[in-house]
Amino acid sequence: MHECGGADDEPSLATDQRTRRSGLQRRHVLATAGSAASLSTAGCLGTLGSIAGGSGSEDPITIGVLAPNPDSDFIGRSMVRGAQVAVNELQNSGGINGRDVEMVVGDTNSSPLEARRQYQRLILEEDADVTVGVFASESLMALMDDIAEQETIHLTSGAATAEASRLVSEQYDKYKYHFRAGPTNNYDLGRTQVDFVDAMGPEIGWNSVAVLVEDYQWTSEPWTVYQDRLADTGVDVVMEERYPPATDDFSGIYDEVQAAGADVAFTTMAHTGTAALLDWVTPRPRPFAFGGIHVPMQLPGYYDMVRGACRFGVGQSSATAESTITEKTQPFVQAYRNQFSGNNPVYTGYHAYDAIDLFANKVEKTGSLDSDALIPELEAASFTGTTGTIEFYDKDHEFAHDLKYIEDETVYFQWQENDEGEGVQEIIYPEKHATSEYIAPPWL
Repeated sequence: MHECGGADDEPSLATDQRTRRSGLQRRHVLATAGSAASLSTAGCLGTLGSIAGGSGSEDPITIGVLAPNPDSDFIGRSMVRGAQVAVNELQNSGGINGRDVEMVVGDTNSSPLEARRQYQRLILEEDADVTVGVFASESLMALMDDIAEQETIHLTSGAATAEASRLVSEQYDKYKYHFRAGPTNNYDLGRTQVDFVDAMGPEIGWNSVAVLVEDYQWTSEPWTVYQDRLADTGVDVVMEERYPPATDDFSGIYDEVQAAGADVAFTTMAHTGTAALLDWVTPRPRPFAFGGIHVPMQLPGYYDMVRGACRFGVGQSSATAESTITEKTQPFVQAYRNQFSGNNPVYTGYHAYDAIDLFANKVEKTGSLDSDALIPELEAASFTGTTGTIEFYDKDHEFAHDLKYIEDETVYFQWQENDEGEGVQEIIYPEKHATSEYIAPPWL
């Protein structure tokens, strides 16, 4: 019998099929009486179709999940798994208003065109009552007109582009169906970086910074924030470079960082992150610290993947397996571990879970799946999630329907090594969530 551990053991999610319901209307008022029979949770992703059963007389509520390459990519896999935990919990507690809950997955294949195709399949063929997910900003922007046309709530749980929320603000009646459950948008990610340096820079010896930003669409907003605000923190900005996307050798860039006398290479990177990290410590450690927004370092298994090279690196995340942001954080982490062979979630898993939890809460409150009934409730939400309080900017805000940035609920971690020689993501900021203090690299 196969276990649900590695990608090689997991059946294809994109081809998961289930028996179609005939004549289902996607928008209708929910019955509040009666309850569905509890179902046993499915431990493997390959059993997604089996969780939809049950003895309720009404059709199940369908959650559509859009994720990139969930069979092979840790971002997409965690998104689907986080959603799976939420759906299983709903099923075990009687569904939503007594109706079963099922999940269908669309593999976006990291492509805007495929994201559109999968979204249309989930809505038009699978009759999804809500969609969650989407990682790449380009994919989300490709979906915005489809979301508007279908008038069905979509809760983003990965893509960070602020352009989606600007559309909601500028053309509210058309685009009001989009909300971002997490992470904060890319403009607020820039604010996060500035606030971290302002609060922690002098304390951990980061008095001069070299700003290194990969030149992708998602980094345009943070770059603007750095230009406008970073110097006001009091740190000395000795170098700023938005380097080409194809960069895979950072030796020349690091020579410049070293020559500028920077205390830290202050990063905003995803695609190029591993090459940048490895060049920081090999063939010899560079005489500056390394940290900021670094998407690969958020991966719980990254320490082993890079053979400890990320030790002493600092990263930003929504949560880690060591954190207790709210009373829901650790129960989610434990449920995720229990269902998926001891593995820990990536940040997209937390946000996908929260998106479904929030949606279920509002459907229970309104007794309706109708978007016009749900939108005001979502707009007024102040909901405890696994990564903090979920509140949305109002419709007149520049970033309408985006997750509000709350400084003391945004964490920075450092890869450290425990007594057993294992890599752990210890929270170093903010103080209220800290599990350890910052440790300077020993070669500095």
